[in-house]
Amino acid sequence: MHLLYLLVFGVTPKLYVIDDSQPNAFATGRDPEHSVICVTTGLLDKLDYYELEGVIGHELAHIANYDIRLSAVVTVMVGFVVMLSDIFTRSFFYGGRRSSDSDDSRGNAIFMLIGLVFLILAPIFGKLIQLSFSRRREFLADATSAKYTRNPDGLISALVKISADPNELRSANKSTAHMYIASPFKDKKIQKSSIWSTHPSLDERVDALRNLK
Repeated sequence: MHLLYLLVFGVTPKLYVIDDSQPNAFATGRDPEHSVICVTTGLLDKLDYYELEGVIGHELAHIANYDIRLSAVVTVMVGFVVMLSDIFTRSFFYGGRRSSDSDDSRGNAIFMLIGLVFLILAPIFGKLIQLSFSRRREFLADATSAKYTRNPDGLISALVKISADPNELRSANKSTAHMYIASPFKDKKIQKSSIWSTHPSLDERVDALRNLK
């Protein structure tokens, strides 16, 4: 698997290890030439060879599929929409203040109200788009890992172990949670993913991998 990646891209990612008991991993880097894979000591201690192979294959897939770059583009686009909504609202707000009491001023008030609604909703819809993107790319990385290793059972077993582990990643935060192979937070056991989930549920990922056999 690693040889295939090396032959395709001519480089291998740098590897780092976090001292943490929760088994987890993430990848970052704008392209294969500037890529990093980071795993926890818990992952190395608790998973066997084939399970580790599946996890590393998943992280290599994120790099090979340029998911980090795509995520950055989505974030910028969402921010741009929010910025346009803010400009739209401000322009009508200040324009409305200068207008006299007339049909034009009432029309400006309506447009200002519409802009205000967009200003409130744009960040919400932007977040939903980002989360949906994250879940879809997790499915793709799982499938690509199975293609690399030709052993979806290894990744299935790894995902089950990671999901069942009771430890929570000490260094985790909400802004980076989507980067990990599984959510680093263990306070909520989600049987089915929702529109607010950063990852598909375990059952959904396992079913998708089994359908690849």
